[in-house]
Amino acid sequence: MKRSKSSLLLSVAIVLLFVQFQVFASPGGRRPVRAKKGMVVSASKFATEVGVDILENGGNAIDAAVATAFALAVTWPSAGNLGGGGFLVYHSADGEMTTFDFREKAPLAAKERMYLDENNSIQNNSNHQGILAVGVPGTVAGLALAHEKYGHLSWKQLVEPAYKLAKKGIPLTWGLHDGFKYNKKEWDRYPSSAKVFLKPNGGIYHPGEKWKQRDLASTLKRIMKKGKAGFYQGKTADIFVEFMEKNGGLITYEDLLKYKAVERKPVRGRFRGYDIIAMGPPSSGGVAIIEMLNILSGYELEEMGHNSAHYLHLITEAMRRAFADRAQFIGDPDFNPEMPVDKLISQEYADQVRTGISQSAASVSDSAKFNNFYESEETTHFSVIDKAGNMVSLTYTLEHSYGSKIVVEGAGFLLNNEMGDFNPIPGYTNSQGYIGTPPNLIQPQKRMLSSMTPTIVAKNGKPILAIGSPGGRTIINTVLQVILNVLEFEMDIAKAIESPRIHHQWLPDRTSMEDWGISKDTQKIYTSFGHTIKFRGEQGRVMGIFKDVESGIIYGAADSRSPDGAAIGY
Repeated sequence: MKRSKSSLLLSVAIVLLFVQFQVFASPGGRRPVRAKKGMVVSASKFATEVGVDILENGGNAIDAAVATAFALAVTWPSAGNLGGGGFLVYHSADGEMTTFDFREKAPLAAKERMYLDENNSIQNNSNHQGILAVGVPGTVAGLALAHEKYGHLSWKQLVEPAYKLAKKGIPLTWGLHDGFKYNKKEWDRYPSSAKVFLKPNGGIYHPGEKWKQRDLASTLKRIMKKGKAGFYQGKTADIFVEFMEKNGGLITYEDLLKYKAVERKPVRGRFRGYDIIAMGPPSSGGVAIIEMLNILSGYELEEMGHNSAHYLHLITEAMRRAFADRAQFIGDPDFNPEMPVDKLISQEYADQVRTGISQSAASVSDSAKFNNFYESEETTHFSVIDKAGNMVSLTYTLEHSYGSKIVVEGAGFLLNNEMGDFNPIPGYTNSQGYIGTPPNLIQPQKRMLSSMTPTIVAKNGKPILAIGSPGGRTIINTVLQVILNVLEFEMDIAKAIESPRIHHQWLPDRTSMEDWGISKDTQKIYTSFGHTIKFRGEQGRVMGIFKDVESGIIYGAADSRSPDGAAIGY
């Protein structure tokens, strides 16, 4: 039956009106994905699919996390990795909880002043750029340790999907294309990297074109067959060490053989009747999150209104204090056994700190005491829940986007530049971004301080929320705000993730604010308290899962700030 032109136009108008209403009604244009059994949320659809497939085929949350991490090393190389490190937080359905620390280490040949010239200045940004910035990788060891302790499926089943993705290739996404194109000058500097990220003629891969990584596939095959030894020993180690020697790097066979991932107790806190389970040092994230939540528990935040000027003022003041403590006290626990972690995460300490916060005036950050070092914002996080209700929250990184930008010739994996996370100039702290306090000075075999904040929230012993984000130092405050959005303001996981965010890190004494979502009136009131605003684009790329214990329904969301992110459940 033919429709009249006017009738058709009316129908189109109604559809457009409906679409407009739907987008407006759903914050950020996003709604949570729902599932009944399990879910994986990561920065790459390909990797998320791998993780979900593992769950559907009898794997548990640890199995899916291991498989997803290896797949991200293939499909999200700006942060997914074999040549970096990170942290995993695990909470079982029956209340068991633990963490795995696979943060990179300083090589045995590292020295406290290794990046400084005779004038005590850093030479050519060498702690962030070049082969000397590479720390001993921990990712493969960490995934192997988690699998050894809690895995159910065979190691081969978990690594094989990544091997196949690297060997057969994937259609290039727009997100990958943009990253490859942006870094073309870097690829041109390093022939081993150009071989991976550029076409044989030096051109850029375009979206939809098949992208294969044969050398990485060979490395993954060795890991698949030999486990951790397939990376830290044998042919891969030979290729790695030879590349280091040829290019003036510090990592040796002994460094690789000595590397060990560590299982550690999580740091734990309480907020509004919920349990907070997070990563302890050398991550500073868990300590800071719990300290800030303890401070904020003394305020009626919901009554102030979400992202009101008063609310933003108080969370800024909590951020300021937690970051000052982070700078003064936190580092590798194996080298800093006297860190006052229990004090920093205690409610008594937060109550004392809170007395110094004015309800209507910003505090002043004192640059004569402490400051923060530079830390890249390129990391990746993913969250997993299995049908039994076990949860994993995992964050790992290469430091900068694509790490050092250096691919190991013949092995196909990128190297980190994590040595830049150490304090580079002993005893020197200023308002421009250097910190020289002892806990995070360079020492051989020491793990550098991190802001990665994989976190799980539980209620009555059951894990209900797995959350984390990339973003360097902003990670901590991004995770804080998403937790508050869920627990304090009862937002669904998608709305909690999509909401605009702010960041204050004690020094420099200013608040970065996403350049959308906070009204001009709110900004005006906020600055009247004495705060300085610096606008930025996106802050963080959160991957989160929430489980409604009563209904059993799982809700997940991949931050729309992430170009290739995906939440998939079954």
